[in-house]
Amino acid sequence: MRLILLGPPGVGKGTQAEKICSKFSIPHISTGEILREAVKNKTEVGLQAKVYMDRGELVPDSVVIQLVKSRILQPDSSSGFLLDGFPRTVAQAHALDCQLDTLEKPITVVIQLDAGEDEIVKRLTGRRMCPECGKGYHIAFLKPTKDGVCDQCNADLIQRFDDSEATVRRRLAVYLEKTHDLIDYYKRQNKLLTIDAGREIEIITEDIIKKLSVIS
Repeated sequence: MRLILLGPPGVGKGTQAEKICSKFSIPHISTGEILREAVKNKTEVGLQAKVYMDRGELVPDSVVIQLVKSRILQPDSSSGFLLDGFPRTVAQAHALDCQLDTLEKPITVVIQLDAGEDEIVKRLTGRRMCPECGKGYHIAFLKPTKDGVCDQCNADLIQRFDDSEATVRRRLAVYLEKTHDLIDYYKRQNKLLTIDAGREIEIITEDIIKKLSVIS
């Protein structure tokens, strides 16, 4: 089961990725994490990436693809993987397909977590965090014992700037604009599985696993 997970910020990708990977015993491959790990371990590709990162530039697709390829070739990926954070564009998707075809490991399904804009705005604008210890809360889903105060250190909770409604709506607009063609790309391949992510977490998970089990 070789999967790609797509979805806007606040849609619950991290939660569902964990549950999917646990169910199918496959690794969760985050491109951000493997990039940082490669740089830390000073691998050949990691050193290439560091040159761009040190200059404040985006790491080229060719370098990221090599990182993904090397991670996929590790033993724990022999039964499949879930790729999160890549691809983000059609060019990246095509390059990834070419690499996976050479390995005879094509993508099985692309899961698109989809939720209405108002639902995502509600989720993200409701987040609060403690400026002292970093613990996260939510005004609807994960309330502190005392309203507006951290349970651990009694500091007043704050809302991050990028969780304001105006910022969240801009982020969503950018995401939709950038991924529109990518979603069409996978639709044309008949690999896109769209999941309603506006429901309860357990229901979403059950729906995903049920549909993936049929495909596998």
